[in-house]
Amino acid sequence: MSNNIAKPFLKWAGGKTQLIDEIKNNLPVNLNNNSFTFIEPFVGSGAVFFWMMNKFPNIEKAVINDINTDLTDCYISIKDDLEDLIKILSKYQAEYHPIFNDKEKAKEYYYEKRTLFNTRKSSRTVQSALFIFLNKTCFNGLYRVNSKNQYNVPIGRSKSLPNICNESNLKAVSEVLQRTIILNGDYAETLEHTDDNTLFYFDPPYKPLSETSSFNSYAKDVFNDKQQIRLKEFCETLNNLGHQWILSNSDMKNINPDDNFFDDLYEQFNIFRVNARRSINSKGNKRGKLTELLITNLS
Repeated sequence: MSNNIAKPFLKWAGGKTQLIDEIKNNLPVNLNNNSFTFIEPFVGSGAVFFWMMNKFPNIEKAVINDINTDLTDCYISIKDDLEDLIKILSKYQAEYHPIFNDKEKAKEYYYEKRTLFNTRKSSRTVQSALFIFLNKTCFNGLYRVNSKNQYNVPIGRSKSLPNICNESNLKAVSEVLQRTIILNGDYAETLEHTDDNTLFYFDPPYKPLSETSSFNSYAKDVFNDKQQIRLKEFCETLNNLGHQWILSNSDMKNINPDDNFFDDLYEQFNIFRVNARRSINSKGNKRGKLTELLITNLS
């Protein structure tokens, strides 16, 4: 068994590592006392999921879900086919590192792998290895697809060698996933996996603060205001069934103090504004202090 603590194995735009302390402060004080089910319907890179699994050994059942099949296939490959996945990633790393500083050769290699990924004809394990390789070498760790579900993120400009095959962490992740149910579908289907004592954490595609800050091309289907409202209705259902939940989203008041979209939508629940450091646009030097929302039915 690995002695390492499992951490996200992907770079991920909008990852929640920086919000963990705020989420921790809003968890039930007696969460360690009894076994419970933890469900994360928009798992992404799993920063909160891995933290929860390490922090709370009394999680009796864990369920993760995402609409992104490429992503959930990655989780399944790490869970069920780790040895082969590590072999393929090690090969990619051994091939890519020597040409990393040769911009033309690196670009040729990257776009060759991107083209292969987009054929979607490889086995699940090879597709997962390609997914991880592209994630580690692309621009800003973005996942973006077009209307044809073609991954279209350009090569990144990192100055340091990317850790394409982090074997020790992949092994730790695999251990955690052995006790996890992995779903790929609509978040509402996670309701079928609830128990008497269930806690949800929602990290949906954020409502964009501007037209240029949207990451909603994360999937070929757009997560628009109608979808935000549907999610709130699902949270109401959970509340009525006695399940506990915490949800994070963007704070529209960062750009318009009079924008009450989420304040009105979740007015019956507790809304907290917490500090976050987010990229305001695509240029890395344009960063600033913003607030994000944590919304919960926990008192």
